[in-house]
Amino acid sequence: MGVAPFSILCGSSLLLFFFAVWLDGSLMGLLAWIVEWIRSLFWQQEMEVTLVGLQGAGKTTFLAAITDGTESVQLHDTIPTIGLNTRKVTRGNVCIKVWDIGGQPRFRGMWERYCRGVQSIVFVVDASDSSSFEEARRSLHDLLGRPSLYGIPLLVLANKNDLEGACSAETLISELYLLKLAADRETACYSVSAKNYTNIDVTLKWLMRHSKASSSS
Repeated sequence: MGVAPFSILCGSSLLLFFFAVWLDGSLMGLLAWIVEWIRSLFWQQEMEVTLVGLQGAGKTTFLAAITDGTESVQLHDTIPTIGLNTRKVTRGNVCIKVWDIGGQPRFRGMWERYCRGVQSIVFVVDASDSSSFEEARRSLHDLLGRPSLYGIPLLVLANKNDLEGACSAETLISELYLLKLAADRETACYSVSAKNYTNIDVTLKWLMRHSKASSSS
């Protein structure tokens, strides 16, 4: 009976020792998480995103989908963007300013200017129109070949997957040579339907993750 307190003391000391070792190894990560959590409670994070792609790819419909933010929303027919359209989207504590740039050839010279300094570039492709893939590939690689856009994360959307004959995200990755672009920037590709709201939540999570990454860097 006389050794019981000593055994308890040794056990407690051992437990404290292992806790101290664990704490020393993860303290910085824990503190960073606490700071990020407190900041998310009291401060709104902001980010800028530029939305580009060929005419008719569905950029404006995608913008309407993330702005409305409900799966039951009925989207009206949209017209091609004439030059520039700007919207702000608020999700939780993240405010996303979106630049929607027209996809007609006469507007593509504006793409680089509005992509400089943004947190992410979103490139929308009509996945049901395989005849547009070559032009989309050339336009995308020409844009991201500009030194001013080096390293900016890229999100490619294979839009209109609700239509018959729409290609998969894997096919679009191959058609657009996205692995080449992934060498100097984070690159992701999702199959979506802006009209039916398919995978819009996934793209929003990706965008919001990059707003947090940029604010902590």
